[in-house]
Amino acid sequence: MTSKARSQATTRSSAANAHHTTRTSAIALYLLRALAAAFSGVLVFLSFQPAGLWWAAPAGFALLFLIVTPRNARSLACIHGLTLYGFLLPWVGEYVGAIAWIGLALVQSLYSFLFGWGLRSLLGWKKLQHSLLSAGAIAAWFVATEWLRSSWPFGGFAWGRITWGQVGGPLASLISFGGPALVTFAVVLVGALLASLINILMRAATERGHARRHSPFLPSSRPLAPIVALAVIAVISVCAYFSDAVLPETDEQPAASTISIAAIQGNVPRAGLDFNTQRRAVLDNHAAQTGKLAEEVRQGTAPQPDLVLWPENASDINPYVNEDAQTILNSVNHAIGAPILLGTVTPEHNRMVVWTEQQPADTHDKRFLQPFGEYMPLRDLLRHVSPLVDRAGDFKPGHGNGLVHMTPERGEHQGQEIPIGIATCYEVAFDEAFRTSVRAGAQLLTTPTNNATFGFTDMTYQQLAMSRMRAIEYDRAIIVPATSGVSAIVDHDGRVVQKSGLFQPAVLQSSVELRNTITLSAVVGPWVEWIICAAGALCAVLGLFLAEKPRPTRTRVRKRTRRSIHSR
Repeated sequence: MTSKARSQATTRSSAANAHHTTRTSAIALYLLRALAAAFSGVLVFLSFQPAGLWWAAPAGFALLFLIVTPRNARSLACIHGLTLYGFLLPWVGEYVGAIAWIGLALVQSLYSFLFGWGLRSLLGWKKLQHSLLSAGAIAAWFVATEWLRSSWPFGGFAWGRITWGQVGGPLASLISFGGPALVTFAVVLVGALLASLINILMRAATERGHARRHSPFLPSSRPLAPIVALAVIAVISVCAYFSDAVLPETDEQPAASTISIAAIQGNVPRAGLDFNTQRRAVLDNHAAQTGKLAEEVRQGTAPQPDLVLWPENASDINPYVNEDAQTILNSVNHAIGAPILLGTVTPEHNRMVVWTEQQPADTHDKRFLQPFGEYMPLRDLLRHVSPLVDRAGDFKPGHGNGLVHMTPERGEHQGQEIPIGIATCYEVAFDEAFRTSVRAGAQLLTTPTNNATFGFTDMTYQQLAMSRMRAIEYDRAIIVPATSGVSAIVDHDGRVVQKSGLFQPAVLQSSVELRNTITLSAVVGPWVEWIICAAGALCAVLGLFLAEKPRPTRTRVRKRTRRSIHSR
């Protein structure tokens, strides 16, 4: 072999070795990034109840933004979302099998993939990276994908909104200014700014000329920008926490007064899908607890309640057509001396009924129904997948504004109609549920719920967090009566005054304020969310056209290898 041939062989061997080494390193680096993306999803999950580590959400997003590049943004965002919803939603399959849980988590991760698609274009938009607009655009695009997740298909799934993990944190107060979308925007924005700051500090610690990070939000020449931005967010959050978004009252608004509330948790004979198979047991349990309270009132050991609130499905037989149920409810109402708001079912509706001695006085039919539970989309098709589809209901959504009126029969408020806004169970996740009732004059809110079909899972704690955030959003006390727990009485500032345990009978009693105030969130409605979504979508689409297209990794590796060889 000639020296020239040996040289060419050596060159080819060196190129092959260099390519193999670089490719192996790239795979190892991606696996590390994927692991970090999964951990970032776990961090965001920990912000939700019952863990309730509100700070973990911005930390999780900061970690995600530190590791993504334009090339891997879609896959890493998908891994982040799959981990988040995989940990958040196991309760979905508690009694129907893991396929429901895994399937829902996979569907939710598709929206995370969509977020990664927009994130890829925003990270590749070099001019945008050189301003604080980068962090804002990314946060706005996340809100846009969250809106889509909460709206479509089948009415959307608003359960996993980042907002619900901020109860008890400093950003929670922003919900009364612009609704859940503003809180989500702030959380993701803080995460992006933290990533910027860490990026800058890492660059400053690296010698000049060394490898640079691939996910810059800001240039290293502006190290104070994210610090100032984070400081501004902190000041705004503190001001929002110690103030509120309540608009000035008019002269026509009566002064706030207090009213005595009793929330009844009767419990169920068994957990699971068959919680109501023992005929009349759920109704009897709630009637018994209310009867005990009536006896305590008669003996003077408990205050007389003005209103009594039972959970969703508290009457497991229809009192409209069943004389047994009517007799029980009339007897309990007479004993307690107060109207009872209770949940029952009709052939077409999941209904809340105000029961008085004159029998039904007002009703609310659930408007936002849970797909695959209260009704079954694609029933004929899915019947081939699982016979459990026929266990789902066939309810129709109700109409109206979610407002009912209850009239106390005794005491200071005797004869006075009390307007109460209702979001039955799943409805609390949807903005329109309470917004319409508050605008219609609701002075008190309630989230009657039946969580017996989800056992001892995190579901009930996650739902209670939503009610607490709604209390802050609308400056209203919220009563949460649950068949099996957790029941709670929540003050207008989101503070839990009383709560029960799981799967045990309980009676919660407290005096709460009837409030007439209107928050900014109730006035502006969805406009804040629409503006943020429009801005995020616009930036993502513009980035799609203006971003620099990353070159294939293999091409870059070969070019670097050839340059290295020819320079010898």
